[in-house]
Amino acid sequence: MSELHRDPSSGDWVIIAPGRAARPVFLDRKRVPRVPAPKATCPFEHPEKTGNWPPVASYPAGTEKEVVKKWRILAFPNKYPILTHGKVCSIPFRRGLYEGRTGIGSHEIVITREHMKNFGALDAATAKALFGMFQDRCRAAADDPCLVYVVPFFNWGPNAGASVWHPHYQVLALPVVPGHSGQSLAGTRAYFAKHHRCVRCEAVRAEQKEKIRVVAENRNAIAITPFASKVPFEVRILPKRHYPYFYKTPAAVTGDVALLLQRVMRDLKQRVNDPDLNFFIHEAPVDGKAHEYHHWHVEVLPRLTIPAGFEFSTGIFVDIVDPAEAAAILRGKAKARPHYD
Repeated sequence: MSELHRDPSSGDWVIIAPGRAARPVFLDRKRVPRVPAPKATCPFEHPEKTGNWPPVASYPAGTEKEVVKKWRILAFPNKYPILTHGKVCSIPFRRGLYEGRTGIGSHEIVITREHMKNFGALDAATAKALFGMFQDRCRAAADDPCLVYVVPFFNWGPNAGASVWHPHYQVLALPVVPGHSGQSLAGTRAYFAKHHRCVRCEAVRAEQKEKIRVVAENRNAIAITPFASKVPFEVRILPKRHYPYFYKTPAAVTGDVALLLQRVMRDLKQRVNDPDLNFFIHEAPVDGKAHEYHHWHVEVLPRLTIPAGFEFSTGIFVDIVDPAEAAAILRGKAKARPHYD
C-alpha cells in the first residue's frame, strides 16, 4: 500500500508508492556508456586559453604563473551567467499587479583539474579542498551586501542539466531567498520556536536509532535516505552536530561530509546504474540575520524518473522506491523486494 510522507522541515508531502510499477527499470537497464568529450575541445582544460581567466580563487593559491601550472581547483565567473553583478544592488520594481527585481547577483564556475573524474572519483584530499572552495565562495557572498542567498551545486550528466563533460560545479548567489528554500527555512524556524530544538538534529537522532534509512556515517556526518524522499534514491548528508552556516563550519566536519558524498556517488554508480544526478548544499541565508535554527546539509537527487502532470499540478512528488529499501540497496545489503519482480 502507498503511504503519504510529510517532510518535517518543509512541510512538503510526497507519496511513497513502491507498488506502482514493476521492478524499476533503472535497476536493470543496461546503461549506455558515458562518452567523454575530447580534451582538445574542452573549455575547462586550459581555462587561461579559453577566456575563463583570471580566476577569483584557486587551490593551491599562488602567483598567476604558479596557478597556471599547479592549479587543482579554480573558481571564475560564468561566461553565460544567470545573474550578473553590477555597480549597484538589485533594485525592486512594480509593473501594475506584478513585482520584480533587476537581475543582480553572482554566478561562478568551480572546476577541478581532472577531466575524467567527477566528485565521487576525486581523491579524498581534492574532494575536501573542493568543499573548502565552496566555503570560500559562500564567504565571499556573505561579505557582499547585494547578496542574501547562495547555493553551490553540481549537475552530472545531460539529464541533470550538464552541458559540458568536464566535471564543473556552480555557485549562484541571489538578491532574494528563493520561495522553496524560504518555505523550508520557515518550517525549521517554526519547529525551533515551538520545541526549542533543531528539526534536523532530531531527524539525525531518529535515523541513528531506527537505522533503516542510514546509508553510511562517519565521525562527523551521516547520510540518510529521507523519510519524505521526493525521488528514488534521494540522499541527504548532514553534519551530526548542529551547524547553521556551511561557510562557518570547521574543515574537519565539511571534510567528513565530502567523504560521505563521495561514497554516496560511488554507491549510486555501482548499485543504481550510474544515474545522472544533481547535488546542492542547502546553506542558511547570508543576509546578516540570525538563522541559528537552520542545519545545513547536502541533498543528492538522482534523475531516474520524470516528474509529470500530477507532480506539477500538486507539488507532490511520487517516489516508487521506499526510502528504507533505497538505503539498503545503497549499502549493498539488499536488492529490490519481490513485489518488483
